Amino acid sequence: MRASPCPTLLIAAPASGQGKTSVTAALARLHARQGRRVRVFKCGPDFLDPQWLELASGQPVDNLDLWMNGEADVRARLARAAAQADLILVEGVMGLYDGQPSAADLAQRLGIPVLAVVEASAMAGTFGALVHGLRRYWPGLPWAGVLANRVAGTGHAQMLQAGLRDGDGPWWGALPRSEGFALPQRHLGLTQAGELPDALARLDALADALEGTPLGQLAWPEWQRWGVELGQPAEPASQPWLAARRIAVARDAAFSFIYPANVETLHALGAEVVFFSPLADEPVAEADALWLPGGYPELHAPALAAARRTRMSVLRHVHAGRPVWAECGGMMVLFDGLTLTDGTRVPMWGLLPGEVRMQARLAALGPQAWDTPWGELRGHTFHHSVVQTPLAPASYTQPVSPGGRGEAILRCGPVRASYFHAWFASNPRAVAQLFLPEERAADAATLTAIGQAEPGKEALR
Repeated sequence: MRASPCPTLLIAAPASGQGKTSVTAALARLHARQGRRVRVFKCGPDFLDPQWLELASGQPVDNLDLWMNGEADVRARLARAAAQADLILVEGVMGLYDGQPSAADLAQRLGIPVLAVVEASAMAGTFGALVHGLRRYWPGLPWAGVLANRVAGTGHAQMLQAGLRDGDGPWWGALPRSEGFALPQRHLGLTQAGELPDALARLDALADALEGTPLGQLAWPEWQRWGVELGQPAEPASQPWLAARRIAVARDAAFSFIYPANVETLHALGAEVVFFSPLADEPVAEADALWLPGGYPELHAPALAAARRTRMSVLRHVHAGRPVWAECGGMMVLFDGLTLTDGTRVPMWGLLPGEVRMQARLAALGPQAWDTPWGELRGHTFHHSVVQTPLAPASYTQPVSPGGRGEAILRCGPVRASYFHAWFASNPRAVAQLFLPEERAADAATLTAIGQAEPGKEALR
């Protein structure tokens, strides 16, 4: 166990798409290759960037959000990491000052120095103006310096460095533009790291490029300048509301939007967590409850439609009156059909009445709060699909951002489903209720509406 303060950086940018994930992953990979214990965190709700950061660091990646987590949870996670790690890196979200709370709020509140990453491919002197604004917009913001990204060459880098005003550095160098270590994207964000056979090679190429910069060549003792006192680690208190309960969780390329902190919360509540893969047509293990998390069912729709063993085991689970919590992509597969952006309709599992349609534009984005009988459960929403269903919502989440809209919470027998992604640690007691049975079993009419087949019989549509 190391002693605090722990060298800690928050990697931020003027906007999304500037290369925060690439630089954070490159730093993590570079120091991990040198034998250091690196813990990486991601600001805000995000499932995709953390996959790359976990691959780079070799350690699970938690999310930090002053609203979704709460400040106490943020501080506790950082303190526990600092007790074990040599270096902590926090990737920001959107632009440095975007959102309420923003990455700048986190840096200021916890005293974490900001390393600004600026995509400078189409600028020269304006680079200095941008950095000056980032540095000076909030007086007293902890500052570590600036790194330019996607730079054309040495001459371009020199022009960028010359544009910096005194006090806006240090200048930590420039990364070139290169397809060799670009991280590909699709709707919702980066392509999942596990889908690319050369993912680690891309990260190594990034780390190699960073190693040639002043930041990459900085001697390890010099990193202590960014030491942050993150407090004493303490394990979160929890009640064993799910003691002796077994929860089955879908996990594969179609169901990969799983916060490590959510699994950690289930364990803290006393549950045993077992995983299965619908893409491999694995049946749900004998379990007291089922969690179908979000992911990319639209990318794997034919395989999910053909997963007869998985579908039948889910149907048996539901007919037995056992709870199901289905989030976003996990909810989408439960409806009758899924229509892709090219107009192709793929039959889904038919456990909920209705149709899901993918669309090119974003349908919803932002933080959400669900006012449950056991208190407020916090989370977020982010999806490109819409649902048409005769089911009347049992309740709605409340948007936090102005102009947002709430997400429906659907109930059908023991199934609860929503586009809402919950951050379990924000209210463990409310989460426990998602995985506990109702006081009385659902009536036969409701169960008939859930599935048109008896357990054990062919029911694919």
